[in-house]
Amino acid sequence: HHEDILVVDRSLEAGHGKVVIAIVDGELTVKRLYRQNGQVRLLAENPDYPPIELSEETSCEIWGVVTSVVHNL
Repeated sequence: HHEDILVVDRSLEAGHGKVVIAIVDGELTVKRLYRQNGQVRLLAENPDYPPIELSEETSCEIWGVVTSVVHNL
């Protein structure tokens, strides 16, 4: 959610199903990592945003794995 605070661990391996901070083509994004059968995608929790398909042409760096969220009420 907007204005949430994310706790990110850069030492963890970004595995399938983990929420990650990624730099895609120079832009930071928070998405769930989907890695199966040779496909790699970044999936938004919000269905209004399409998946980001990662290929060899896509510049992507996984910056860290989200471990906790602080959400204001």
